[in-house]
Amino acid sequence: MVSRDIKAEIIETLENFPAVMLYGPRQIGKTTLAKQISADFSKKGHYFDLEKESDFYALQTNAYDLLQGLKDDIVVLDEVQHLPKLLSSLRNIIDEHRVTGRFILLGSADPQLVEGVSESLAGRVIYKEVSQINLLEAIDTNISQSQHWFRGGFPEALLLKSDKMWLQWVQSFIQTYVYRDINQLFNINLSPQIILKLWGMLAHIHSGIENMEDLARSIGITGTSVKKYVDYMQGAYLIRRLQPWYINNGKRLVKSPKIYIRTQGILHYLLNIHTPLALQTHPSLGASWEGYVIEQIWAILPSSLHMYYYRTHHGAEIDVVLVKQTSPIAAIEIKYADAPTLSKGFYEAIHDLSTTKNYVITPHAHTVSNAQGIIILSLKTFLETELNNIGK
Repeated sequence: MVSRDIKAEIIETLENFPAVMLYGPRQIGKTTLAKQISADFSKKGHYFDLEKESDFYALQTNAYDLLQGLKDDIVVLDEVQHLPKLLSSLRNIIDEHRVTGRFILLGSADPQLVEGVSESLAGRVIYKEVSQINLLEAIDTNISQSQHWFRGGFPEALLLKSDKMWLQWVQSFIQTYVYRDINQLFNINLSPQIILKLWGMLAHIHSGIENMEDLARSIGITGTSVKKYVDYMQGAYLIRRLQPWYINNGKRLVKSPKIYIRTQGILHYLLNIHTPLALQTHPSLGASWEGYVIEQIWAILPSSLHMYYYRTHHGAEIDVVLVKQTSPIAAIEIKYADAPTLSKGFYEAIHDLSTTKNYVITPHAHTVSNAQGIIILSLKTFLETELNNIGK
């Protein structure tokens, strides 16, 4: 089992607030984490699963009385997006007995896309995303960067004994999301065939600029429809849109987001990359590494920082810009080669943004600075030694 760094943060939150909501994709380990925290608390713990018929019925018909009877305990409510009206009851329950550590809520859908979820508990719950197992957690469990990158950070897939078993897991995961989970999560009725086709197309433009009209033409639906599909896939934590950073410097800037498959294991499956060796010779090697680095940074990004990319129409580009308040602080170029060659456009972008901390992240480079003061280093070193310092 992989020890999750976020566990201590969640416990601290529950020691100070009535409720915490943990959100993230299915099978990411939210339930296991919540049960561990509940067991470690001094209070008696209770667990209700809204996908279990008996639990759903009990909470649908008598939530107020049931949960008020457990006011001195800690209660885990799993998959709360299935019963948004439950949160109205929770609002009253919390207000009538406002003590710390009462509820751990779990959700597999973006609260902003589930009607009633985000509004009902405003000011009463702290939201925390449970990300995939990150690189530092994997290394602490003696999992190599190579395996972590290739398989992705879903606990079960990462810990399987062979890549053959991993392949079967990913296939099942994709089929379940396509034919059941996305529609069930949001109570909608999207076409499974379009979801599957779109997911595959997004894998092929992974790390590229989002263009809804191009996607729509390829699938044969309208731009408005494809945007709806992409929005829900993002809301299910399957894809990430990295937004561009805007500055008023008189240059023509790219203003559409870049799009990424959030789990490299799923990306590799969709691209028919079934072994680590096949990845090394695949045209998408660099794009896969870029998306992997972005997810690892995002997973432990200090709350004081925000993440963007920067690109002009004339070729100045930076893969990642870290912004504090309204000021770009750091520029990051992501390269697969450990002895990277940097483009003129990278230096132009640094000049545009006036960043003082500038990096090139590679898989295994020893830390060095080039003649222009750019620090070249490995992903592991950046996560361990640089990221928190940037946020201070």
